[in-house]
Formats: sequence, structure tokens, C-alpha cells
Amino acid sequence: MFDPEFLASLQGLRIVARRVPRHGRHAEQRSTDMGGGNEFRDYRDYAPGDDLRYVDWNVYRRLRHVVLRLFEELEDLPHYVLPDISGSMWAEDPPRAVPALKTALALSAISLGQHDRVGIYPFGEQLRDRRRPKAGKGRLLALAGELEVLEPAGGTDLVAAVRSMRELRLRSGLLTIISDFFDPGGIEPVLEELRQSRHRLLLIQVVRAADREPVLVGDVRVRDCETGIAEDITVTPAVLERYRDAYGAFEQALSGFAAERGAGLLRLDADGDVVAQLAELFEGGRYRL
Repeated sequence: MFDPEFLASLQGLRIVARRVPRHGRHAEQRSTDMGGGNEFRDYRDYAPGDDLRYVDWNVYRRLRHVVLRLFEELEDLPHYVLPDISGSMWAEDPPRAVPALKTALALSAISLGQHDRVGIYPFGEQLRDRRRPKAGKGRLLALAGELEVLEPAGGTDLVAAVRSMRELRLRSGLLTIISDFFDPGGIEPVLEELRQSRHRLLLIQVVRAADREPVLVGDVRVRDCETGIAEDITVTPAVLERYRDAYGAFEQALSGFAAERGAGLLRLDADGDVVAQLAELFEGGRYRL
């Protein structure tokens, strides 16, 4: 799935946050911390116990008022990547899990390349990994090796996966979910769980044209690729129209949530070029949060 040309094609893409949560490690993102950085941001009044090195003595000489000069810190943006490896992602030929995992590696490569910490948490019915995110460009090949050997992980439980991430109590960062977002409980419980997340969100919906326009007609037997449950149905124009309406409502709910939350949303065509589609997020080479 991964080769040097694929990784080289990601050069020049960056994820840029307006502000990152405080108490991270030194990196390239602008922090909400005000400390000993290089870029002046503001003044504030001196308080007992403050470091006297940051007192602006020029202001004191002019105004007889003790203030501190505040500088912007540059810290990292933790990036938590959740690729869906449930049975539905592997059911087709070729499986949509392949572009999903390539997307996971691509976004991880971008974050690692700018000294951010990255954790990849594959999921099906539950998270497959709970290790803390790490930084270092040298991690990329190790991550590629881990993604390369992933296998189908049974059913889908997006709600449980997002809840498990919340329970890990990781530092606030960017949470990227790469999935078809087909959950047995429907999309609303998933969105309700996402509303409780304190991370910034990027949703990558892996789609195919047949999701919206299934090529079915007449009497057919459909089988759930994760549970094995089968149903005999007669596909008529009226049935197809009801399906299109339901699918449209599903997509509208996902889009509406993204707009409401200020989250990124990309519908990634499983049959298209991954990097070319990701580039749509990176206007001028940068994805801004």
C-alpha cells in the first residue's frame, strides 16, 4: 500500500492550527501559552512570583508601572488518527480500507514532519491500540509497517471508539476519523458522542458512487457483511427512491454536524487518488484549523 513515491508526494503539506493547547512540547504550532518564546504578543501586570526577566523596564521607567512582556510559545499539536478497519471497510474489491489506511499514513506523515505527536488507533468494535502518541520523523516507517498488516476487525461501533478516545483523557488536539461512517445504530448516536469530544475534528468519509446509487434491480438477497444476516428484498424504483432519501439524510446529518462544530469534512472517493483528494483540504499547502 505504501511506497516512496506516495510519501514523497506529501512534501509541502502542513497542518496549521490557530492555537494549540498549552503544556505541550516545543514544535511549530502557536500555543495558548504565553512564555519565553520569540514572538511578542502582549503585556500583563506583574504579580508576585512572576519571573523578573520578563519585566519591561522601559515601561517602568516611563510610567512607573510594572508589566511583563508576553511571548508566544511554539508547541506541538497532538494528532489522533482513527482509521476504521471494520468488516464493511474490507467487503469490496478493492476494499475501501486501503485508501483509508493510506490516508491515515499520509496525515500522520504530515504531522510527524512538523514535529507533532501522532497516535494511530485502528478500530472496529473497539479501539485496537491505546498507546500514547509519539513524535519523530523516524516513526513513519514503523507506522507504515503496522498499518500494512492490519486485518478486518469485525463489526463497527463508532460510538464505542469515540467514547474510548474520550476516556483516554489525552491532551486536546486534532482527532481525525477515517471511516464510511456506516454504524448499525445510525449516524445520530455517533454525532452525539462526537459532540462531547474536546478535540478539534477532521472527518474523512470514504465513499463510493454505489453508496448513493446502488446497482440493484429485481429480487435480490442482501447480506450484512459484518453480521452475516441476510434479507430477501425486491428492488423497485420506489424502494430505490426511499434508499436515496435515507442516504441523503445520512450525508446531510454528517455535513450539518461538521458545519455546526467547525470540523473539517472530506468525502474521499475510494477509487480516486488519495493525495490529490487530500490536497483539497490543504489550500495553499496548508490545512488550517
